[in-house]
Amino acid sequence: MPINIEYRGPADLPEIIPVFPLPGALLLPRGQMPLNIFEPRYLAMVDDSFRDGHRLIGMIQPDVAHSPKNSDKPALFSVGCVGRITQLAESGDGRYILELTGVARFKVIEELDVLTAYRQCKVDFFAFADDFKARLGEEAVNREALLVALADFLKANNLKVDWEGVESAPNEALVNALAMMSPYGPAEKQAMLEAPDLKTRAEILIAVTEMDLAKKRTSGDPPLQ
Repeated sequence: MPINIEYRGPADLPEIIPVFPLPGALLLPRGQMPLNIFEPRYLAMVDDSFRDGHRLIGMIQPDVAHSPKNSDKPALFSVGCVGRITQLAESGDGRYILELTGVARFKVIEELDVLTAYRQCKVDFFAFADDFKARLGEEAVNREALLVALADFLKANNLKVDWEGVESAPNEALVNALAMMSPYGPAEKQAMLEAPDLKTRAEILIAVTEMDLAKKRTSGDPPLQ
């Protein structure tokens, strides 16, 4: 999706950003993520992002395995992805319906002690400078293997897809959209997020899909919904 500002590199982004910890949420550069915001702290986060002028929110997963039980402030994974609010609507009942467009991944340097109800982190984008180059590494993706895995997944789960749209999508858009929409857990989503390049992300997605399908065939479990 086109956005009204061009981010040419890490220096174009602030080093302190608000973060939204959300299990299983995967945002990738140039991907679109819909969000339904209703908690007061995150409503304030959206308001502040407009007030500050950057309209940026860092999506990151909680690291439950390294968090105290029942903690209201779980540990965070070290890598997330910042997105710009490119669509926003008010629901009339106190919610925001918005869409984030992914800009670049970041590494958390430290979480800050802040007065806001939402969390903020000092982050580093320079480790992911290639995220600012659209469609980088597309030619290395094994598109045929990706489409085979997608077809097998759809068949096993009795799902349909717009194949015309799939076949016309560039490799970057296809890999990232399938990764973001995939029904896998936080660990698999984090592995796809942290993949060093598009080829590796596609390979992780294919491998996870094949393992899931093999497990279902041997266990007799119902398809993943």
